Amino acid sequence: MISGSQGRLQDRRPISVIDIGSNSIRLVVYEGVARSPTVLFNEKMLAGLGRGIVSTGRLDPEAVKRAVSEFGRFRALSEQSRVETLHVIATAAAREAENGMDFIRQAEEILGTEIQVLSGREEARYSALGVISAFHPADGIAGDLGGGSLELIDVKGEEIGDGITLPLGGLRLQDMTKNSPSAAQAIVREEIARATLLGEGTGRTFYCVGGTWRNLARLHMLVTGYPLGVMHHYEMNPQAIGGFLKQVAKNDMGKMNGIDRITKSRRALLPYGAVVLQEIIRVMQPKNIVVSALGVREGYLYSLLSPDERKADPLLSAAEEMAVLRARSVTHARELADWTGQAMAAFGIEETEDEARYRRAACLLADTGWRAHPEYRGTQSLNIIAHGSFIGVDHPGRAFLALTNLYRHEGIHEDMAAPEIKALAGPHYLERARLLGALLRVVYLLTASMPGVMPKLKWVERDQGTLALVVPPEHAALLGERTAGRLAQLSKLLGRPMEFAVGE
Repeated sequence: MISGSQGRLQDRRPISVIDIGSNSIRLVVYEGVARSPTVLFNEKMLAGLGRGIVSTGRLDPEAVKRAVSEFGRFRALSEQSRVETLHVIATAAAREAENGMDFIRQAEEILGTEIQVLSGREEARYSALGVISAFHPADGIAGDLGGGSLELIDVKGEEIGDGITLPLGGLRLQDMTKNSPSAAQAIVREEIARATLLGEGTGRTFYCVGGTWRNLARLHMLVTGYPLGVMHHYEMNPQAIGGFLKQVAKNDMGKMNGIDRITKSRRALLPYGAVVLQEIIRVMQPKNIVVSALGVREGYLYSLLSPDERKADPLLSAAEEMAVLRARSVTHARELADWTGQAMAAFGIEETEDEARYRRAACLLADTGWRAHPEYRGTQSLNIIAHGSFIGVDHPGRAFLALTNLYRHEGIHEDMAAPEIKALAGPHYLERARLLGALLRVVYLLTASMPGVMPKLKWVERDQGTLALVVPPEHAALLGERTAGRLAQLSKLLGRPMEFAVGE
């Protein structure tokens, strides 16, 4: 047994990944190798190994000293977490510096395992796999901006296309320009001109990977007052962010809302990230800019999965795991996902692929808040789901998942709660969330959250367009005043007459 806690999946074996980058070194302990990986422990140090590498050709000696002293702690944390395997990967700074391999040998001795020093091509591939694993499906150009380099690579579905590594990391640009973001513009323009693959990205998505761009996006969230503090799949309009990027590129951030929420070490690299993104937008002309919280580490994990495991839907995989961990009955959750699909067909409602995925996920997550006090189950479910570490879902879809379960608990006429989430969902998903919530409110009264009843409930067309929910005789006693009232609400919302019937 992995843990006596029921909040852990017992079939998982923890795995540690240490990512040694030019700017940061991060330890992440994952619950196991999975389609939608869950983080058990996460710690980062901003070592700045690549600082000064352009002028000296060597890793910063003070950074090396700090990093080496921290590796013992990272190993101890991994052992404390009962990890099955410890994987260590190193990127641009370690492969380019004169003393890079000396540093790697020291680290290997302390960590007790071999370190994979990734080539630029390997780094780009793992970054691409991280994006592929996180979106359903990915289609565009992934850009991973680290301290030492920028990896650009074309991704479409499961396919990885052309890629290129450019010397445009934030620390490198800072060093090359002697702390002058304006001087970096000419360097960036010259290097980006080599990335001919950007021409294939016109009208597609540009995926931002890496800490500098994540913090740039976080600042944009704070400046604009964005209602959902979830970084993954945060979307920015390339035209609308022009003024924001221009201001950051000038290092004119002192009066920006939320700038104090960005650490000083990260803040110093934001102008260089803005300069690089400006040039990519100019050359590529993407449809949108989307932030990926998953990158090289997660791409590396994804590479360890079997081909069949890779094909699994990341959102539904995570929702299924949540049902196993939090629902009163995971079988009931699965029945609900199937049965609501039959109901939508009976209602004459066509679903897109994403609408069907989101509906299934909402059903798998429908019992998330059952342990909360009844008066707060709706808001607790909404908060857990809206801010959950889900991938494979955009922010309007995430809002739909959360609102469905708000309505399922609080009633379909709940109009006061979470106005910002409702605005994020938009009219279409808001209507769908209310409808699905109303449907869940009917069926939960018939099942008492336990399996076995739902597969026996059938929708049948009656005369004059009436839609009957037929309950088998052995379960007729489940019908009553409350179930009739809930069905009447659903009928009114759907705009067609509905009734219960008892029969085979």
